[in-house]
Amino acid sequence: MGGTIGGFPVPILAMVVAGLLCWFILTRTVLGRSMYAIGGNEEAARLSGLPVKRILVTVYALSGLFAGLAGMVLAGRLSSAGPQAGVGYELDAIAAVVIGGASLAGGSGRATGTLIGAILLAVIRNGLNILNVSSFWQQVVIGLVIALAVGFDVLRRKTSR
Repeated sequence: MGGTIGGFPVPILAMVVAGLLCWFILTRTVLGRSMYAIGGNEEAARLSGLPVKRILVTVYALSGLFAGLAGMVLAGRLSSAGPQAGVGYELDAIAAVVIGGASLAGGSGRATGTLIGAILLAVIRNGLNILNVSSFWQQVVIGLVIALAVGFDVLRRKTSR
């Protein structure tokens, strides 16, 4: 997973395939529409006849699949697999989703927005590394970015009502 295929790095190819798969599921399938409905209001989705528990199990299974893929990519990049290798990446995942426009309240967001958020987060993190900012302050900056994105989401929800 740390090599190249046809001159393209495997992690980039894995990201593109995972992004396209998420886009397809969320925009072109009943499962994707059901995910949005459950994220918006789980009780309303249940009352409208959606099999909420079965869909949630599917969502958790897809989450496990993508977590496993991420673990394989990380192990390939590091050429090793340690139990503490991915510590701290959960903040990056949340930040990418929030920066990409998904609401923490649920029911809105797009896979393409998350991909753009992940790329923007990587650019921010790379810039901080180039500026030789310590990892502690990088976490602070990412936390501030999350807080700003959540603040914008709250303002957007208030103005849309």
